Amino acid sequence: MPKVVVLVVAAGRGRRFGGDIPKQYQDLGGRLVLRHTLAALAANPQVNAVRAVIHPDDTEFYTQAAQGLALLEPVHGGATRQDSVRLGLESLVPLAPDLVLIHDGARPFLDAGTIARTIAGLDSHPGAIPAIAVADTLTRGAGGLVSTTVDRAELWRAQTPQAFRFADILAAHQAAAGEELTDDAAVAERAGLSVALVQGCEDNFKITTAADLERARRAFSGPGETRMGSGLDIHRFAPGTGVWLCGVEVPHDAKLEGHSDADVALHAATDAVLGAIAASDIGHHFPPTDPKWKGASSDRFLAHAGSLVTALGGRVVHLDITIICERPKVGPHRPAMQARVAEILGIGQDRVSVKATTTEGLGFTGRREGIAAQAVATVWLPR
Repeated sequence: MPKVVVLVVAAGRGRRFGGDIPKQYQDLGGRLVLRHTLAALAANPQVNAVRAVIHPDDTEFYTQAAQGLALLEPVHGGATRQDSVRLGLESLVPLAPDLVLIHDGARPFLDAGTIARTIAGLDSHPGAIPAIAVADTLTRGAGGLVSTTVDRAELWRAQTPQAFRFADILAAHQAAAGEELTDDAAVAERAGLSVALVQGCEDNFKITTAADLERARRAFSGPGETRMGSGLDIHRFAPGTGVWLCGVEVPHDAKLEGHSDADVALHAATDAVLGAIAASDIGHHFPPTDPKWKGASSDRFLAHAGSLVTALGGRVVHLDITIICERPKVGPHRPAMQARVAEILGIGQDRVSVKATTTEGLGFTGRREGIAAQAVATVWLPR
Protein backbone atom coordinates (compact mmCIF):
# COMPACT_ATOMS: atom_id res chain seq x y z
CA MET A 1 0.00 0.00 0.00
CA PRO A 2 1.28 3.53 -0.74
CA LYS A 3 2.36 5.71 2.13
CA VAL A 4 -0.21 8.51 2.45
CA VAL A 5 0.49 11.68 4.42
CA VAL A 6 -2.01 14.52 4.86
CA LEU A 7 -0.94 18.15 5.07
CA VAL A 8 -3.56 20.27 6.87
CA VAL A 9 -3.24 23.95 5.99
CA ALA A 10 -4.22 26.02 9.04
CA ALA A 11 -1.91 29.04 8.97
CA GLY A 12 -4.42 31.57 7.63
CA ARG A 13 -5.75 34.59 9.46
CA GLY A 14 -9.29 34.36 8.04
CA ARG A 15 -9.74 38.03 7.11
CA ARG A 16 -13.15 37.39 5.56
CA PHE A 17 -14.27 35.72 8.78
CA GLY A 18 -13.34 38.64 11.02
CA GLY A 19 -12.78 38.69 14.78
CA ASP A 20 -9.70 38.12 16.90
CA ILE A 21 -9.68 34.31 16.72
CA PRO A 22 -8.99 32.64 13.35
CA LYS A 23 -11.89 30.57 12.03
CA GLN A 24 -10.03 27.26 12.39
CA TYR A 25 -9.89 27.81 16.15
CA GLN A 26 -13.54 28.78 16.66
CA ASP A 27 -15.75 26.57 18.81
CA LEU A 28 -17.82 24.02 16.92
CA GLY A 29 -19.95 21.68 19.00
CA GLY A 30 -17.67 21.98 22.01
CA ARG A 31 -14.46 21.40 20.04
CA LEU A 32 -12.28 23.66 17.93
CA VAL A 33 -12.98 23.56 14.20
CA LEU A 34 -9.45 22.34 13.51
CA ARG A 35 -9.83 19.49 15.98
CA HIS A 36 -12.76 18.11 14.01
CA THR A 37 -10.56 18.11 10.91
CA LEU A 38 -7.52 16.57 12.59
CA ALA A 39 -9.57 13.88 14.37
CA ALA A 40 -11.29 12.75 11.17
CA LEU A 41 -7.92 12.35 9.45
CA ALA A 42 -6.20 10.69 12.42
CA ALA A 43 -8.94 8.05 12.55
CA ASN A 44 -8.90 7.32 8.80
CA PRO A 45 -7.39 3.91 7.98
CA GLN A 46 -5.96 5.07 4.63
CA VAL A 47 -3.91 7.83 6.23
CA ASN A 48 -0.46 7.03 7.61
CA ALA A 49 0.42 10.42 9.08
CA VAL A 50 -0.98 13.94 9.49
CA ARG A 51 0.93 17.22 9.74
CA ALA A 52 -0.57 20.67 10.21
CA VAL A 53 0.89 23.92 8.91
CA ILE A 54 0.11 26.66 11.43
CA HIS A 55 0.79 30.34 12.08
CA PRO A 56 3.61 30.97 14.60
CA ASP A 57 1.17 32.89 16.83
CA ASP A 58 -1.27 29.97 17.08
CA THR A 59 0.79 27.40 18.98
CA GLU A 60 -1.44 27.48 22.06
CA PHE A 61 -4.62 27.11 19.99
CA TYR A 62 -3.09 24.28 17.98
CA THR A 63 -1.99 22.42 21.11
CA GLN A 64 -5.59 22.47 22.30
CA ALA A 65 -6.88 21.28 18.92
CA ALA A 66 -4.37 18.44 18.64
CA GLN A 67 -4.39 17.19 22.24
CA GLY A 68 -4.37 13.40 22.47
CA LEU A 69 -4.09 12.80 18.73
CA ALA A 70 -1.21 10.93 17.10
CA LEU A 71 0.05 13.64 14.74
CA LEU A 72 3.36 14.77 13.33
CA GLU A 73 4.79 17.92 14.85
CA PRO A 74 3.33 21.01 13.16
CA VAL A 75 5.41 23.35 11.02
CA HIS A 76 5.03 27.10 10.53
CA GLY A 77 3.50 28.49 7.38
CA GLY A 78 4.44 31.45 5.20
CA ALA A 79 2.94 34.74 4.10
CA THR A 80 0.47 33.11 1.67
CA ARG A 81 -1.36 29.81 1.48
CA GLN A 82 0.88 28.79 -1.40
CA ASP A 83 3.98 29.51 0.69
CA SER A 84 2.50 27.52 3.58
CA VAL A 85 1.81 24.49 1.43
CA ARG A 86 5.29 24.57 -0.08
CA LEU A 87 6.91 24.78 3.36
CA GLY A 88 4.72 21.93 4.57
CA LEU A 89 5.61 19.77 1.57
CA GLU A 90 9.31 20.42 2.06
CA SER A 91 9.01 19.35 5.70
CA LEU A 92 7.68 15.97 4.54
CA VAL A 93 10.73 15.12 2.44
CA PRO A 94 12.40 13.05 5.22
CA LEU A 95 9.23 10.94 5.48
CA ALA A 96 9.31 10.14 1.75
CA PRO A 97 5.54 9.69 1.31
CA ASP A 98 4.23 8.23 -1.92
CA LEU A 99 1.07 10.33 -1.91
CA VAL A 100 0.12 13.56 -0.18
CA LEU A 101 -3.33 14.98 0.50
CA ILE A 102 -3.57 18.73 1.08
CA HIS A 103 -6.62 19.76 3.09
CA ASP A 104 -8.03 23.01 4.44
CA GLY A 105 -8.07 23.10 8.22
CA ALA A 106 -11.43 24.91 8.12
CA ARG A 107 -13.21 22.02 6.35
CA PRO A 108 -14.25 20.01 9.43
CA PHE A 109 -16.83 17.70 7.81
CA LEU A 110 -14.45 15.55 5.79
CA ASP A 111 -15.81 12.04 5.24
CA ALA A 112 -14.01 8.77 4.56
CA GLY A 113 -15.68 8.34 1.17
CA THR A 114 -14.23 11.60 -0.15
CA ILE A 115 -10.77 10.60 1.06
CA ALA A 116 -11.04 7.17 -0.58
CA ARG A 117 -12.26 8.54 -3.92
CA THR A 118 -9.54 11.17 -4.01
CA ILE A 119 -6.77 8.65 -3.31
CA ALA A 120 -8.23 6.28 -5.90
CA GLY A 121 -8.02 9.06 -8.47
CA LEU A 122 -4.23 8.87 -8.25
CA ASP A 123 -4.27 5.37 -9.73
CA SER A 124 -4.43 6.92 -13.19
CA HIS A 125 -3.46 10.57 -12.75
CA PRO A 126 -0.73 12.48 -10.86
CA GLY A 127 -3.42 14.59 -9.16
CA ALA A 128 -7.06 14.27 -8.08
CA ILE A 129 -9.49 16.65 -6.40
CA PRO A 130 -13.03 16.24 -5.06
CA ALA A 131 -15.50 18.59 -6.69
CA ILE A 132 -19.22 19.32 -6.98
CA ALA A 133 -20.82 20.07 -10.35
CA VAL A 134 -22.23 23.60 -10.47
CA ALA A 135 -26.02 23.46 -10.42
CA ASP A 136 -26.91 27.17 -10.25
CA THR A 137 -26.93 29.51 -13.20
CA LEU A 138 -23.80 31.65 -13.13
CA THR A 139 -23.85 35.33 -14.00
CA ARG A 140 -21.02 37.78 -14.57
CA GLY A 141 -21.90 41.29 -13.37
CA ALA A 142 -20.67 44.79 -14.10
CA GLY A 143 -21.74 47.92 -12.26
CA GLY A 144 -24.41 46.03 -10.37
CA LEU A 145 -26.02 44.74 -13.57
CA VAL A 146 -25.97 41.40 -15.34
CA SER A 147 -23.43 41.55 -18.14
CA THR A 148 -23.11 37.89 -19.15
CA THR A 149 -24.76 34.60 -18.28
CA VAL A 150 -22.03 31.99 -18.00
CA ASP A 151 -22.53 28.49 -19.37
CA ARG A 152 -22.36 26.21 -16.32
CA ALA A 153 -21.62 23.06 -18.34
CA GLU A 154 -18.33 21.49 -17.28
CA LEU A 155 -18.03 23.86 -14.30
CA TRP A 156 -17.20 22.40 -10.88
CA ARG A 157 -16.71 23.70 -7.34
CA ALA A 158 -13.34 22.42 -6.14
CA GLN A 159 -12.95 21.08 -2.59
CA THR A 160 -10.16 19.57 -0.54
CA PRO A 161 -8.37 17.29 0.18
CA GLN A 162 -6.51 17.61 -3.09
CA ALA A 163 -4.33 14.57 -3.66
CA PHE A 164 -1.07 14.26 -5.56
CA ARG A 165 1.91 12.05 -6.05
CA PHE A 166 4.30 13.61 -3.60
CA ALA A 167 7.36 14.19 -5.78
CA ASP A 168 5.23 15.78 -8.51
CA ILE A 169 3.43 18.32 -6.35
CA LEU A 170 6.56 19.19 -4.37
CA ALA A 171 8.41 20.05 -7.59
CA ALA A 172 5.37 21.96 -8.90
CA HIS A 173 5.12 24.09 -5.76
CA GLN A 174 8.82 24.83 -5.71
CA ALA A 175 8.66 25.92 -9.34
CA ALA A 176 5.65 28.16 -8.62
CA ALA A 177 7.14 29.86 -5.55
CA GLY A 178 6.21 33.53 -5.44
CA GLU A 179 3.13 33.22 -7.62
CA GLU A 180 -0.47 33.67 -6.46
CA LEU A 181 -2.41 30.60 -7.60
CA THR A 182 -5.82 29.81 -6.11
CA ASP A 183 -5.25 26.22 -4.99
CA ASP A 184 -2.97 23.23 -5.34
CA ALA A 185 -4.77 21.96 -8.44
CA ALA A 186 -3.85 25.26 -10.11
CA VAL A 187 -0.22 24.73 -9.11
CA ALA A 188 -0.33 21.23 -10.60
CA GLU A 189 -2.00 22.51 -13.77
CA ARG A 190 0.73 25.14 -14.20
CA ALA A 191 3.31 22.33 -14.03
CA GLY A 192 1.53 20.38 -16.74
CA LEU A 193 0.14 17.71 -14.41
CA SER A 194 -3.25 16.21 -15.21
CA VAL A 195 -5.70 16.42 -12.31
CA ALA A 196 -8.71 14.11 -12.14
CA LEU A 197 -12.10 15.22 -10.83
CA VAL A 198 -13.77 12.87 -8.35
CA GLN A 199 -17.13 13.25 -6.68
CA GLY A 200 -17.03 15.56 -3.69
CA CYS A 201 -19.56 15.94 -0.88
CA GLU A 202 -21.89 18.85 -0.17
CA ASP A 203 -21.23 18.52 3.57
CA ASN A 204 -17.50 19.10 3.00
CA PHE A 205 -17.84 22.88 2.90
CA LYS A 206 -15.22 25.36 4.01
CA ILE A 207 -15.90 27.70 6.90
CA THR A 208 -15.09 31.12 5.46
CA THR A 209 -17.65 33.48 7.01
CA ALA A 210 -19.57 33.73 10.27
CA ALA A 211 -22.63 32.42 8.40
CA ASP A 212 -20.66 29.31 7.44
CA LEU A 213 -19.81 28.72 11.08
CA GLU A 214 -23.48 28.99 12.06
CA ARG A 215 -24.34 26.46 9.35
CA ALA A 216 -21.68 24.14 10.77
CA ARG A 217 -23.01 24.57 14.30
CA ARG A 218 -26.51 23.64 13.19
CA ALA A 219 -25.12 20.30 12.02
CA PHE A 220 -24.28 19.52 15.66
CA SER A 221 -27.61 20.61 17.11
CA GLY A 222 -29.34 17.28 16.38
CA PRO A 223 -29.46 14.11 18.48
CA GLY A 224 -26.35 12.57 16.93
CA GLU A 225 -26.08 8.93 16.00
CA THR A 226 -25.36 5.63 17.71
CA ARG A 227 -22.98 3.16 16.10
CA MET A 228 -21.86 -0.36 16.94
CA GLY A 229 -18.62 -2.19 16.25
CA SER A 230 -17.48 -5.75 16.86
CA GLY A 231 -14.11 -7.31 17.54
CA LEU A 232 -12.70 -10.84 17.65
CA ASP A 233 -9.27 -12.03 18.70
CA ILE A 234 -7.53 -15.35 19.38
CA HIS A 235 -4.22 -16.21 21.02
CA ARG A 236 -2.61 -19.57 21.60
CA PHE A 237 -1.11 -20.73 24.88
CA ALA A 238 2.64 -20.84 25.48
CA PRO A 239 4.71 -21.85 28.52
CA GLY A 240 4.18 -19.37 31.32
CA THR A 241 2.57 -18.66 34.68
CA GLY A 242 -0.36 -16.38 33.90
CA VAL A 243 -2.47 -14.62 31.29
CA TRP A 244 -3.58 -11.03 30.86
CA LEU A 245 -7.32 -10.62 30.41
CA CYS A 246 -9.06 -7.22 30.38
CA GLY A 247 -5.95 -5.63 31.82
CA VAL A 248 -5.85 -8.00 34.80
CA GLU A 249 -3.14 -10.64 35.29
CA VAL A 250 -4.79 -14.00 36.00
CA PRO A 251 -2.64 -16.84 37.39
CA HIS A 252 -2.54 -19.88 35.08
CA ASP A 253 -0.26 -22.71 34.10
CA ALA A 254 0.45 -21.02 30.74
CA LYS A 255 0.58 -17.59 29.16
CA LEU A 256 -0.82 -16.29 25.89
CA GLU A 257 1.55 -15.93 22.97
CA GLY A 258 1.68 -12.60 21.16
CA HIS A 259 3.77 -9.61 20.12
CA SER A 260 2.37 -7.47 22.94
CA ASP A 261 1.12 -8.81 26.27
CA ALA A 262 -1.43 -10.84 24.22
CA ASP A 263 -4.43 -9.61 26.21
CA VAL A 264 -6.97 -11.24 23.92
CA ALA A 265 -9.93 -9.50 25.56
CA LEU A 266 -8.52 -5.99 25.26
CA HIS A 267 -7.53 -6.68 21.66
CA ALA A 268 -11.09 -7.66 20.80
CA ALA A 269 -12.41 -4.63 22.68
CA THR A 270 -10.01 -2.32 20.83
CA ASP A 271 -11.16 -3.63 17.47
CA ALA A 272 -14.80 -3.20 18.50
CA VAL A 273 -14.30 0.46 19.41
CA LEU A 274 -12.26 1.14 16.26
CA GLY A 275 -14.91 -0.61 14.19
CA ALA A 276 -17.65 1.62 15.54
CA ILE A 277 -15.90 4.70 14.13
CA ALA A 278 -14.68 2.93 10.95
CA ALA A 279 -11.04 3.40 11.95
CA SER A 280 -9.67 0.08 10.67
CA ASP A 281 -8.24 -2.39 13.20
CA ILE A 282 -5.66 -2.76 15.92
CA GLY A 283 -2.99 -3.97 13.49
CA HIS A 284 -3.26 -0.76 11.47
CA HIS A 285 -2.64 1.44 14.50
CA PHE A 286 -0.17 -0.88 16.26
CA PRO A 287 1.57 -3.07 13.63
CA PRO A 288 2.89 -6.34 15.09
CA THR A 289 5.94 -5.85 12.88
CA ASP A 290 6.92 -2.73 14.84
CA PRO A 291 9.37 -3.68 17.61
CA LYS A 292 8.23 -0.82 19.85
CA TRP A 293 5.02 -2.73 20.60
CA LYS A 294 6.82 -5.90 21.66
CA GLY A 295 5.58 -6.79 25.13
CA ALA A 296 3.44 -3.62 25.27
CA SER A 297 0.57 -3.44 27.72
CA SER A 298 -2.67 -3.69 25.75
CA ASP A 299 -4.38 -1.02 27.81
CA ARG A 300 -2.53 1.44 25.56
CA PHE A 301 -4.36 0.05 22.53
CA LEU A 302 -7.82 0.38 24.03
CA ALA A 303 -7.03 3.82 25.43
CA HIS A 304 -5.96 4.93 21.96
CA ALA A 305 -9.21 3.71 20.42
CA GLY A 306 -11.16 5.50 23.13
CA SER A 307 -9.20 8.71 22.52
CA LEU A 308 -10.16 8.64 18.84
CA VAL A 309 -13.83 8.43 19.82
CA THR A 310 -13.37 11.37 22.19
CA ALA A 311 -11.53 13.37 19.53
CA LEU A 312 -14.49 12.91 17.21
CA GLY A 313 -16.71 14.38 19.92
CA GLY A 314 -18.24 11.02 20.80
CA ARG A 315 -18.24 8.65 23.73
CA VAL A 316 -18.22 4.92 24.35
CA VAL A 317 -21.71 4.14 25.63
CA HIS A 318 -21.25 0.44 26.37
CA LEU A 319 -18.71 -2.34 25.87
CA ASP A 320 -19.65 -6.02 26.04
CA ILE A 321 -16.76 -8.51 26.17
CA THR A 322 -17.06 -12.30 26.03
CA ILE A 323 -14.04 -14.46 26.88
CA ILE A 324 -14.12 -18.00 25.48
CA CYS A 325 -11.98 -20.61 27.21
CA GLU A 326 -12.04 -23.73 29.42
CA ARG A 327 -9.41 -22.38 31.78
CA PRO A 328 -8.59 -20.17 33.63
CA LYS A 329 -11.81 -19.33 35.43
CA VAL A 330 -12.90 -15.78 34.69
CA GLY A 331 -15.65 -15.40 37.29
CA PRO A 332 -13.47 -14.63 40.32
CA HIS A 333 -11.72 -11.85 38.40
CA ARG A 334 -14.73 -10.33 36.65
CA PRO A 335 -15.21 -7.30 38.96
CA ALA A 336 -11.54 -6.36 38.63
CA MET A 337 -11.75 -6.76 34.85
CA GLN A 338 -14.81 -4.55 34.58
CA ALA A 339 -13.18 -1.92 36.76
CA ARG A 340 -9.98 -1.93 34.72
CA VAL A 341 -11.71 -1.65 31.34
CA ALA A 342 -13.89 1.17 32.66
CA GLU A 343 -10.80 2.94 33.97
CA ILE A 344 -9.01 2.65 30.61
CA LEU A 345 -11.95 4.17 28.73
CA GLY A 346 -12.93 6.65 31.40
CA ILE A 347 -16.50 5.36 31.65
CA GLY A 348 -18.63 3.93 34.44
CA GLN A 349 -18.32 0.26 35.40
CA ASP A 350 -22.01 -0.12 34.66
CA ARG A 351 -21.14 0.48 31.00
CA VAL A 352 -18.78 -2.50 30.83
CA SER A 353 -19.87 -6.12 30.67
CA VAL A 354 -17.40 -9.00 30.96
CA LYS A 355 -18.73 -12.52 30.41
CA ALA A 356 -17.14 -15.91 29.97
CA THR A 357 -18.20 -19.12 28.28
CA THR A 358 -16.74 -22.43 27.12
CA THR A 359 -17.17 -24.40 23.91
CA GLU A 360 -18.10 -27.56 25.79
CA GLY A 361 -14.77 -29.17 24.98
CA LEU A 362 -15.06 -28.49 21.25
CA GLY A 363 -12.50 -26.77 19.02
CA PHE A 364 -9.15 -25.29 19.93
CA THR A 365 -10.49 -23.60 23.07
CA GLY A 366 -12.09 -26.88 24.11
CA ARG A 367 -8.72 -28.58 23.70
CA ARG A 368 -7.23 -25.81 25.86
CA GLU A 369 -4.90 -24.66 23.12
CA GLY A 370 -5.72 -20.99 23.56
CA ILE A 371 -8.30 -18.32 24.37
CA ALA A 372 -10.69 -16.42 22.12
CA ALA A 373 -12.55 -13.21 22.90
CA GLN A 374 -15.20 -11.20 21.17
CA ALA A 375 -16.53 -7.75 21.93
CA VAL A 376 -19.31 -5.40 20.89
CA ALA A 377 -18.93 -1.66 21.40
CA THR A 378 -21.71 0.91 21.31
CA VAL A 379 -20.53 4.43 20.51
CA TRP A 380 -22.37 7.73 20.27
CA LEU A 381 -21.15 10.37 17.82
CA PRO A 382 -22.47 13.94 17.53
CA ARG A 383 -23.41 13.68 13.82
